[in-house]
Amino acid sequence: MQALKFNCFVCLRLSSQRLTIPILLRLVALALVSQALPAAAAVKPESGFGLPHDVSQNGHLIDWLMNITHVFNIILFVIMCAWMAIAVVKHNRNYPAHYDHGSSKHSVTVALAISAVIFFIVDGNLFVNAISDLDKEFWNFDKVAADPKTVRLEINAHQWAWDARYAGPDGKFNTEDDIVTWNDIKVPLGTPIYVQLTATDVIHSFYLPNLRVKMDAVPGQINRMWFQAKELGEYDIGCAQHCGTHHYKMKAQLTVLPVDQYNQWQQLMSKNAQRGYDPDDKTAHWGWEWKEVY
Repeated sequence: MQALKFNCFVCLRLSSQRLTIPILLRLVALALVSQALPAAAAVKPESGFGLPHDVSQNGHLIDWLMNITHVFNIILFVIMCAWMAIAVVKHNRNYPAHYDHGSSKHSVTVALAISAVIFFIVDGNLFVNAISDLDKEFWNFDKVAADPKTVRLEINAHQWAWDARYAGPDGKFNTEDDIVTWNDIKVPLGTPIYVQLTATDVIHSFYLPNLRVKMDAVPGQINRMWFQAKELGEYDIGCAQHCGTHHYKMKAQLTVLPVDQYNQWQQLMSKNAQRGYDPDDKTAHWGWEWKEVY
């Protein structure tokens, strides 16, 4: 279905142009590539319980953090249940009651010691690992920007869709060779994707559950995030912030392609964008100059 829509779009674009032999050859090549893309990016089925299938280079860091949190919660729950069971058995109706304010030095020392152990082992462990992961990976935009393979992507959220813009061969945004897509984002496998995003109306939240990343899109503000896919396939894009009556419809699709197929798609789409460029269509030029420094 996606390939059919894509081919119809190309035909409409070229219908106003004279169909010379070179244009016909390009049209045939574009149709063949568009037919091959869905086959190369088969939908990854979900199975079992838990989180969606992880296809991100750094997704295991998020999963580990949540899994270890569950482990700590289970351990504390078992300890508390055992403590209560001992209290019920030991302090039964045959045990004489003793009134205690709990303000003695011994009581305060025990309570503080237990609280400190829980805080430093559980919360301290989660805090240190979370900050380390943020600094080394998720917020390490200098590393991503320095990688020559990095694909830069601008995303404009609005009620109720995701508009994406790729810079063309000139490397600049908002020029005639830009690739603009609607609710359909394609990225190459094993390549850092550096995203800058904003919104035109209300707060949205760009969410890739299979990539374990999420970032708010805020009107008047450009936020950033990055991810890198390690598996081919088609994955959901959702909005994680209630943004109005049709929030439930704000879904899109992320397709991870082999690098060579992505490059073919990018070249053909950029050429098509140049042919259909209209300098008077002001609404189409919503891109911004890429922010290198924050």
